[in-house]
Amino acid sequence: MSTEATQPGAEPFTERTPRVAAARRLTRRAERDKTGRFLAEGANAVGAALDRGAAEPGFVHELFVTERAAQAHPELVTAAREQGVRVSPVTDRAAAGLSETVTPQGIVAVCALLDRPLAAALPPSPRLVAVLVGVSDPGNAGTVIRVADAAGADAVLLAGDSVDPHNGKCVRASAGSLFHLPIARVRETGAALTACREAGLRLLGAHGYATTGLDALDLSRPAAWIFGNEAHGLPPEVLAAVDEGVRIPLYGKAESLNLATAAAVCLYGSALALHGPRGG
Repeated sequence: MSTEATQPGAEPFTERTPRVAAARRLTRRAERDKTGRFLAEGANAVGAALDRGAAEPGFVHELFVTERAAQAHPELVTAAREQGVRVSPVTDRAAAGLSETVTPQGIVAVCALLDRPLAAALPPSPRLVAVLVGVSDPGNAGTVIRVADAAGADAVLLAGDSVDPHNGKCVRASAGSLFHLPIARVRETGAALTACREAGLRLLGAHGYATTGLDALDLSRPAAWIFGNEAHGLPPEVLAAVDEGVRIPLYGKAESLNLATAAAVCLYGSALALHGPRGG
């Protein structure tokens, strides 16, 4: 491993240090796509990234850490060094420049992009997949990825004009789950739906005006849940392509559920059926 800037007494990097400046540019999607790298900020995300790096050598390229953060999370610094990751001390100001939060934690990892080709993201005989179509809010996308992970989903596909899952807000909202399950970005929504159907999944489109209610649906069969844009829902051509449009019954006076909550209800409905007495 490189020992540059990791020796005791080494001066911490500033916001003007070239590697810090290069990492700062990774807050922009174009730079992430160009370099194949993104930032994981905070102890939770860094820990999950290093866990993945233990199985995938070279996944984490560099760890920037302030003195305060190094003292608070010595296990992360140790894990990074054991993996041969360059550990670079930085000033608080440099760390703030790498952060997209109001209160930076002072620890940021530079990682390889996580998304993979569609064919590689879907495992043989998947049982549960989440497909986001045109979802634009990174916080919502990250939360759905977290829910999908918790529900035991096999993959998450971001189709059409959906947000970049490596967006800082999406990474934080996923609470580490982004590193746990296969992620694919698929420009053509039709290709994502076709791949799910060919994998043996029933396509269920979450739609507030669907005739079929979630409470009337047999969820014990492997399924891909399709979720649409926060404001506009699923486009007509996608609704026409799914096997079943499904609405979540509302028993109170609320007009609707937000995307992340609806995804949680639908994905867990399937997860409970798949893992329960009927699903085995």
